[in-house]
Amino acid sequence: MILIYLIGILTFGSALTLLSGQLNKGLPKWFALLTLLSGFVVLLVFWISNYKEVSLQSTNTWITEYYHNWIPAFGISFHLAMDGLSLLMLLLTFFMGILAVLCSWTEIIERVSFYYFNLLWILAGITGVFIAMDLFLFYFFWEVMLIPMYFLIGIWGSANREYAAYKFFIFTQASGLLMFLSILALYFIHGQNTGIYTFDYFDLLGTQVSPTVAFWLMLGFLIAFAVKLPVVPFHSWLPDAHTEAPTAGSLILAGLLLKTGAYGILRFVLPLFPRASIEIAPWAILLGVIGIIYGAILAYSQTDLKRLIAYTSVSHMGFVMLGIFSFNEFAFQGVVMQLITHAISTGALFLLAGMLKERLHTRDINQMGGLWTSMPKMGVIAMVFVMASLGLPGLGNFVAEFLILLGGFKVHVVLTSIAALGLVFSAMYALRIMQKVFLGPNVNLETAFSAKTDLPDFSLRELLVMGSLSICILWLGLNPQPIIDTVKPMINGLQEIYASPIITQNVK
Repeated sequence: MILIYLIGILTFGSALTLLSGQLNKGLPKWFALLTLLSGFVVLLVFWISNYKEVSLQSTNTWITEYYHNWIPAFGISFHLAMDGLSLLMLLLTFFMGILAVLCSWTEIIERVSFYYFNLLWILAGITGVFIAMDLFLFYFFWEVMLIPMYFLIGIWGSANREYAAYKFFIFTQASGLLMFLSILALYFIHGQNTGIYTFDYFDLLGTQVSPTVAFWLMLGFLIAFAVKLPVVPFHSWLPDAHTEAPTAGSLILAGLLLKTGAYGILRFVLPLFPRASIEIAPWAILLGVIGIIYGAILAYSQTDLKRLIAYTSVSHMGFVMLGIFSFNEFAFQGVVMQLITHAISTGALFLLAGMLKERLHTRDINQMGGLWTSMPKMGVIAMVFVMASLGLPGLGNFVAEFLILLGGFKVHVVLTSIAALGLVFSAMYALRIMQKVFLGPNVNLETAFSAKTDLPDFSLRELLVMGSLSICILWLGLNPQPIIDTVKPMINGLQEIYASPIITQNVK
């Protein structure tokens, strides 16, 4: 019942935050924090207690499963299941949710109860996406993520928040409708073939579809996930959304919403349409490599700190596309590591950007400089995550990108070599952050900030948040084996599909 508990506690907690705001403005954030802490502790205990059992499995097996007929007349069920990948993504969801509440503790002062209500509903939708095994239910949770994030950006965002919220909504909704059309087509094709109309994932896995139709169905799924990832050229909503969103909104966007796109490709595109995935793999890898270079160059050219960090996400997610469509063990391991380490490192950079905005009232890096003197603790933590972003050995991002490049070289040497140049570009934009913000002279500091050179360093709450992220990124860099062991059965299952001669033969 852990799966029902996770969704139920988020739903119940969101209701409590909304109602408690009528009594006291300080209660909603406490209810939100306790809700997420309880879910995270349950998941952590569950992972530790099942770690050996999961890691010893040779092929993809489901750790726990829940099934209930929801609308049997249409073949719709409330079917939830969790494997190693889902478990890691859920742990990440609740961990990032806790940090999102903590970073909003003093930032949000208007409509507090409605804010935390939306925050918990976003996390409920993300949780559902990671465990839904009925495609109609999956689409339901996919849409649940959309509306609260629209409100989060549109109400609590910066100056151009309405434009960014509309853009986010249109991109996500339009691509989601393409996926829904593919789901319906697969539903009817399976029904015509077998006489059984169902949205159940496990039943639809074996659906016989002609290669041409399978390609178009796969494309509907892939576009929806590529927009959310995002992949160039579907990325233009992301910098605007990140720039205008509140700090917690940027954290959830970078740490979790982008990951639902990669999860969708691994869970649905590759297993449901293996032949079509092989056909489109060269183009997907090409788009991934373009995203790596393009995102890094644009990141280097930004002066808005949050926009700069947003473009680094475009670059890092290009590595995810390269890894997924390389179809080998090293690449898949690197993809999972990249999903987790990117969430931590980029999420931490967005938190730092929010803290700087709160103190300096600007995101323009040309109006910063020399802040290490005033805020040495923040400077040290920023250095850790800037080094993580550029792939310094010993930190988690290095493991992820090394495994992806190692797997990519087995498939496409030229494109992977170009992708490796992205590491050079990442060093350029990462070091630019440190040089412009924390090092060098105090550029216009006295005139821009009214001679307030004694800027406050981390508070205890901020130090707790950033310290926990620092420990995580270091642990992942020095000891990635628990993550790799947990997703090993899922990776083995994908490898079995793509090693089959039935799949690989006669592919264009």
